[in-house]
Parts: sequence; C-alpha cells; structure tokens
Amino acid sequence: MIGDDSKYEAVCSRDARFDGEFFFAVATTGIYCRPSCPATTPKRRNVRFYATAAAAQGSGFRACRRCRPDAVPGSAEWNARADVVGRAMRLIADGVVDREGVAGLAERLGYSARQVQRQLSAELGAGPIALARAQRAHTARTLLQTTAMPITDIAFAAGFSSVRQFNDTVRDIYAVTPSELRAAAPGSTARFGSIAPASTAPGIALRLPFRGPYDAAAVFDYLEARAVTGVEEITGARGNRHYRRTLRLPHGLGVADVDEALGDSWMACHLCLEDLRDLTTATHRMRRMFDLDADPRAVAEHLSGDPALAPLVAARPGLRAPGTADPHELAIRVVSGGRAAATSLVQRYGTSLTVPRGTITHVFPSAAELADAPMTELCAERRRATRAVARALMDGTVRLDPGADRNATEAALACLPGVTAEMARYIRMRGLGDPDVLSTCDIVDQEAPERWDTAAWRPWRTYGVHHLAATRPAHVPVPRCATPTEI
Repeated sequence: MIGDDSKYEAVCSRDARFDGEFFFAVATTGIYCRPSCPATTPKRRNVRFYATAAAAQGSGFRACRRCRPDAVPGSAEWNARADVVGRAMRLIADGVVDREGVAGLAERLGYSARQVQRQLSAELGAGPIALARAQRAHTARTLLQTTAMPITDIAFAAGFSSVRQFNDTVRDIYAVTPSELRAAAPGSTARFGSIAPASTAPGIALRLPFRGPYDAAAVFDYLEARAVTGVEEITGARGNRHYRRTLRLPHGLGVADVDEALGDSWMACHLCLEDLRDLTTATHRMRRMFDLDADPRAVAEHLSGDPALAPLVAARPGLRAPGTADPHELAIRVVSGGRAAATSLVQRYGTSLTVPRGTITHVFPSAAELADAPMTELCAERRRATRAVARALMDGTVRLDPGADRNATEAALACLPGVTAEMARYIRMRGLGDPDVLSTCDIVDQEAPERWDTAAWRPWRTYGVHHLAATRPAHVPVPRCATPTEI
C-alpha cells in the first residue's frame, strides 16, 4: 500500500502503472479520474483518493469524460489476495451479485451478508451492491457505444432491474443520459473516449486494457500448444494470430476471438453471445484467461531479486501466466489425459454449435454431462478420475469459481481418486488464477525448481515457473505430468 503523497506523485507524473490500483477525485470539479489522466493536474488540497471507482461514485463524483476511469485494468491485488475481500472482488467481477444477489455472494464466501458488507465497506469504501452497480454502468456504456441494441434492452442486459434505475445510474456516473452517451460512440466528436473500434461484424468488439509490457507471443504459443480441437483454434501467422474459443456462460453460449497484435495498452477481443446478460462474465473470464490484470513490472522487480532468475526475467518482459476461460473444463482436461482425450470427449459429449465458426464446432461438455457418461474413450484410470472430478464439481465438493478458497480446493482435488498432487496444483494455478503456485507441469526438467530458491519468489512463484518453462526450445513438446497427463 502506498500513501496519499505517493499517490499524488503518481498523478503528477501521469503514471499509468497505477491505473486501476487507485482513483483520484477533484473536489472542485466533482470528477474522478485514473492516475494517468492527461487533464491538468489538480492542486493537492483538492484531491481525494479512492480504492475503487465505486467508492468515488458513492462519494458523489462523476467519471471523467477524458480518461474513462471505468475502463482501466483491474487491480493485480485481487488476483493475489486469498482473504474474503480478494475473493469477493473476484466474484463480483464475475457477475455473481447480478445473478445471485448479496446473499448469494455471502453464501459462496461462507460469511453472512452483513459481514461481507462490513469488510468491503471498511477496506474499499463501497459495499457489494455499489461495486456491482459500477460494473453494470461500465457494461451499459460498452453496449451503448458498441451495439445498436434498443436502450431498454441494454438496461436489462447490463444487469439493471429497471429502466429507471439504469437511467439514474448513467446520469449519476457520466452526467449524461443514455442517449447522449450513445451519441458519444467511436467516431463521434464528443469528448468521451472510445471503448472499441467501430465494427460491422456481429457481436461486440472490446478493447481489454492491461498495464505494462505484455508478451502476447508467449501467451499465444502457450495456448496453441494446448488447444483442444473443436473448442479452440488459433489461426494466422505468428505475430498476427487469432485465438478463438467457445464459452459456456450462465445464460447461454458464446464465442470469443482475441487478437495477438496489440493496441496501445489494450488487447482486441470480439464476443458473440447468445444472451448479452453474459457480457460482464465473458469479459472477466477472458481477462483472467489472458492475465490482463497482472502488474508485470512489480512481478519482474520482485523475481529479479533472485540473481539466478534475473536474466530469464530480463529476457522476457511482460511474461504472463495464462489462466482459463472455464475452470471446470480445465479440470476435466487435466485429469482425462490431455488434448487427445479432451478432443474425444468434445466430439462425443460436447454441445454442438448451431453455426460452426471455422474449426470451432462444440462447447466443452459440462460436468453434469460427464458425471455418468460411459467415457469408453478413456482408459480405466482416466475414466475413474474424470468421473470423480465431474461429480465433485456437480455436488460442490470441489469449487472452482473465482471466489473459491484455493487451499481448500487444492486439498479437495488431491483427495479424489486418480488426481495427483501435481494435477491439483496445476488446476489451482490456471483454474483459480493463483499467482503463487509451484507447478512443474510445464517444465521439461520437472526437478529444476528444487535447485532454485523458490521461497524467495513468493508471492509470484507462478510467474517464476513460467520463466523457467519459457526456456523450453520450441521443438520440445509440452512435458507430461506425474501420472502421466499431457496438459
């Protein structure tokens, strides 16, 4: 945590590294901004600092039209923290409050609604309803400025319970009506910045922001080496590839398409959704998959403290730790035997798309579809492990949602028949997005970490492991795990 004076220095220097880590508001204008806002720096006595956009909004400040503070990367802190506040922030970002209310959020966390409200308000200056409201407002702005949907439909697609609530929220946060906000879409002369490039393709085109350098080539190489046929595909030449995959979302299915070629601190993502109420969830899951909320400079600075690891870190600035768009899918893929086994499960048990997109033809089968499936494609050991994981996901014995207790999940997985400790660690690393897991599945020399001072890498051991794995020559296949399992 940095003090207010240091935050003000970041504002004075327009330091984009702190975008999303905190927000500042100006008492004389009634506007809140991101630290890198290009507007004239306000006097220190007029500045107020807030941990979240929701807290600034709750204090009566409106979003800056110039820097779009609601469109910043998320704080890397929420991925690292395992306490109730960190878990709650991940669940809220996934849309749990919109779908299940504060009671549902509290139940997932194992606390009372009052306790969750108190802890979030005390630390962040905003409770779960205010945090979800700020997120709904951003979703509404995205739909207003990137689609031709009727405004009434947008209100409900963004998660508002009424058109009046939608109108009032937009006015409170942006100081304009929804119609005026739509008029400020890309290509207009209004002072609102664009959210996404103009697109005539069906679906929604997004710009997903990130901070610091981003090694997109390494992420796309990682995903390409593990892509399951029918569910994922990567097309194009290196440096200009497109990653496309199907999504199973709370209200329907979807397809995401992500570009390897980056914009100025943003990644292009195109979403086609059966139900636009899934926009917030789909966006969050793609952000987690591509590790867009990480702070690569902080990670690199910490890992470079290990003299042996420092050269590897320097050689790959912006190296990320890819997650997954569907933790349940990842868990099944890991225990079933890898790409080949997962592909056979997709072809036999997956849900077919009405209209295939390239080689994308199916959505990965759900845990419910596999729990009692014969799965004769797998050997007896794999079949037993896959069925055990599917049933555990169904009955809640194993939880893989963003707010799951990571220690409890890893322990529960390791207790299932056929699931090794290494598999459980890998699922924790990618499925739960834990930045501090010492998994060796991606390392050719799986005993290599034992020769390193990995304790000094905390809380970023996942990134240290990825730096070790990145030394693998391109022609060397992804190694097999302990039992063995190709991941």
